Amino acid sequence: MTGERTPQRPKRGMNATVRKKRDLLSLFDVDAAEIAALFKRAGELKEARRNGEVTHTLKSRTLGMIFEKSSTRTRVSFEVGMFQLGGMALFLSSKDIQLGRGETISDSAKVMSRYVDGLMVRTYGHKNVEIMAEHATVPVINGLSDDFHPCQILADLLTYEEKRGSSKGARITWIGDGNNMANTWIQAASRVGFHLVLSCPVNYDPMPEVIEAAQAEISARGDSDASITLVRDPREAAQKADLVTTDVWASMGQEKETERRLRAFEGYQVDSAVMAEANSDALFMHCLPAHRGEEVSAEVMDGPQSVVWDEAENRLHVQNAILEWLLLGNR
Repeated sequence: MTGERTPQRPKRGMNATVRKKRDLLSLFDVDAAEIAALFKRAGELKEARRNGEVTHTLKSRTLGMIFEKSSTRTRVSFEVGMFQLGGMALFLSSKDIQLGRGETISDSAKVMSRYVDGLMVRTYGHKNVEIMAEHATVPVINGLSDDFHPCQILADLLTYEEKRGSSKGARITWIGDGNNMANTWIQAASRVGFHLVLSCPVNYDPMPEVIEAAQAEISARGDSDASITLVRDPREAAQKADLVTTDVWASMGQEKETERRLRAFEGYQVDSAVMAEANSDALFMHCLPAHRGEEVSAEVMDGPQSVVWDEAENRLHVQNAILEWLLLGNR
């Protein structure tokens, strides 16, 4: 999959269904073997990039990027990634295209499928991503929704494996809001197989249906290396953790709830006292942007256990692997 070779382009539009279409809407859309393959390919692409090698596997391919939510890392990483792979990405703000004037998501999906080879959607309601995928004849990637953030968690797990080896059986602690990141960590625990401990304030737990589905999968597999546990005390949750991770307390679209959330999340900051409960070599991650002094102390964020910048860089490499996997026909 390296070098200048350009695979035969699949036909678009009405003929796009000649090959099976795959989407990445959540981590329930990939299995453990596929995740391992993505990590292997991401590592190859990362190494090739650092060695100055050209990997134009997506030459002349196009990715439409629909942004209802603004972003730094998602936009830059996907746009740069398509350029590195020889393709092109189109930034499409929902305010600038017909979606912002009332065109249905299904109609937009059908039209854009005639123009581009793939779609990345960053939006609020997860249902929007599902509708886009249902009606698009090209692969759809969830760049973030209110429910899930699969690309970010894949980057996080890739970073963990680079630093500590396989996450199988590891103890990973999530502290903070039971948001899209927490939901996706739960899915990852069931697919990859690790012990996930979540510590969230009352009324801010992850989606119960996601927990139920993940626990059912772990149980059906009889996987003793995987579990999902909810506790209230952040220090208890961090005990013997291999990784501690968090996110902002008020995500995009929740700005009006900021003051209420600051009160609700008091005591849930990842600080040196919390990290002291974890293993001495535990890593700290944050999907960014971070609010130092709120969900994480500056001491932890900028400290020696923090790998947030490696984590951010790996969005690029793992997404490049995802783009190849989906746009070249899931090979």
